[in-house]
Amino acid sequence: MCRWIAYSGDTIALEHYVTEPAHSLVSQSLHALQSTASTNGDGFGLGWYSHHPEPGLYRELRPAWSDENLRYLCRHIRSHLFFAHVRASTGTPVTRQNCHPFACGSWMFMHNGFVGNWSGLRRRVEELIPDELYPARTGTTDSEAIFLAMMAHGINEDPVGATERTLTVLARLLTRNGASDKLRFTSALSNGRDLYGFRYAVHDDANTLYYRQSSHGALLVSEPLDDNPSEWIEVPPNHVVVARAGCAVEILPFLERLQVAAE
Repeated sequence: MCRWIAYSGDTIALEHYVTEPAHSLVSQSLHALQSTASTNGDGFGLGWYSHHPEPGLYRELRPAWSDENLRYLCRHIRSHLFFAHVRASTGTPVTRQNCHPFACGSWMFMHNGFVGNWSGLRRRVEELIPDELYPARTGTTDSEAIFLAMMAHGINEDPVGATERTLTVLARLLTRNGASDKLRFTSALSNGRDLYGFRYAVHDDANTLYYRQSSHGALLVSEPLDDNPSEWIEVPPNHVVVARAGCAVEILPFLERLQVAAE
């Protein structure tokens, strides 16, 4: 599984969380502690918001530990809201287009997880993407397809509701004709103002998600960046973290009824 971090708060350099901590995201690309894949070397990506409504992206095929540009970029790019992701492919090709995060308009998304039987479900999931959004489908991952389907389900008006509606349809596909295909969906979503983190699964255990809040901002991570577990709060399965500018972090139930039905 992949590893990621998402930050929202005061404007800071990306290096504070991507490269500097003892168990930074770059360190996790070599040795993750709470992942089914200890090495996450199938590419990486950065996404950040600055003076434009759409996010900036830098995505690279090489492992995060071997890109000499990464440390320079993280030292000099400053942002009030940014994503960083190191990838462990679950079967789709290792290409730049398949590296996270993904962007569409002002929205940015990244994912840790998978859709079981993706080769069998891919066509049906892609049918959820309307024609006007399909040009944004540049890769082949399940993650990007889910993101674009979320865009089509009213993400601008209700991001959490759009995600719930998309996963409800996906859960039906996973259980079609008596099937019990799996889904893991631990993801981050933002429009440059608000940050959402989801932890959810169908027929499986959800991948980990933690958060930490201070007077400077909120940080969501796949696993803690240091050896101080008391400073990190684990997000329960089937919940969403919502971090709005200037507000305390909220933890809300997410698709609990659907989870019970799937079990």
